[in-house]
Amino acid sequence: MGAADLQPALPRSAYLDDTAFAAERERIFAHQWSNVARSEDVPEPGDWLRVEFAGESLLLVRDADSTLRGFYNVCRHRGAQLVPSDGPEAGHMRSMIRCPYHAWTYGLDGRFRHAPWLDGLEPERFGLHEVALDTWGGFVFVHLDSNPSASLAEQLGAVPERCRRYPLDALRRGARIVYDVRANWKLVAENYNECYHCGSVHPELCEIVPAFRQGGRGLDWENGIPHRDGAWTFTATGDSARAPFASLDEYERTRHKGELIYPNVLLSLSADHVVTFRLLPDAPDRTAIVCDFLFDPAEMTRAGFDPSDAVSFWEVVNRQDWAICESVQRGMQSRSFTGGWFAPMEDESLDISRWYRSHMGDA
Repeated sequence: MGAADLQPALPRSAYLDDTAFAAERERIFAHQWSNVARSEDVPEPGDWLRVEFAGESLLLVRDADSTLRGFYNVCRHRGAQLVPSDGPEAGHMRSMIRCPYHAWTYGLDGRFRHAPWLDGLEPERFGLHEVALDTWGGFVFVHLDSNPSASLAEQLGAVPERCRRYPLDALRRGARIVYDVRANWKLVAENYNECYHCGSVHPELCEIVPAFRQGGRGLDWENGIPHRDGAWTFTATGDSARAPFASLDEYERTRHKGELIYPNVLLSLSADHVVTFRLLPDAPDRTAIVCDFLFDPAEMTRAGFDPSDAVSFWEVVNRQDWAICESVQRGMQSRSFTGGWFAPMEDESLDISRWYRSHMGDA
């Protein structure tokens, strides 16, 4: 392999410029299904969750029929936030959404109900602005278009089929870490989607999965990547007191799988736990990453349940990834850098480049 095998990456401006970041918010995050929560975050009728995403404040509400709905967090009267962004992120409403400014009220389904000293306002005209919402695998996705051109199922493509034996819907959060990473969200996604860096950046990970030392070449992600002999999960020992998910096949019980779900979800699938990464871009050089550790509820109720073996291992791997992504972000600011290159073993990262260009167009 030589220089002829290299392919150009996205230009420097895609990672650094405010104009590129603003265009991404409009062309990607406003017009794609994006993950913002887990269904368990809004479990009962009347429960609500405020979500800050892509420059918008959204309100997720479980209505009286247990249907999960999403609204812009904006009163139709004067634009006050229904749930202030400087207040709690979650709570419970008995039966109404009430604006704290002038007390306009809405049903949990978003329909206008009442405005003090005003009569005759048409409910169909003054209801809350709703966003499209759908779920898969216990993940809540929103689309800022109320009538998206593509369904969530169409956007997910083959991902549900590849993950069908993992009981994602039934899993529950056993731990969470939120990271503030000083790097562009695309750097994080590209880094996750290749293992060319694993041998030099992740020695602990390569002890568990020796194939990762081979520069990312020839990895069979369809069937999963085998652990070393005697190891079967992502912990420091490769072992755990937790049982593997009962529905897995023989490969999945001893191998690791991963998925990048465009635009903002990374899934790491182990035999006894699933780690999810929700990317929330805050600026061209800043990404909030919500890292959830999901487990079988039956395991979580057992005496002595302790997720720390998985959490501590992933903390090491995550910190290594974030550090190298932040280093790349700093390096890209040099006047000498105009754009990078993808090597042949980084073909999966090239898919990100193609996907990105297809949605950004001439922007």
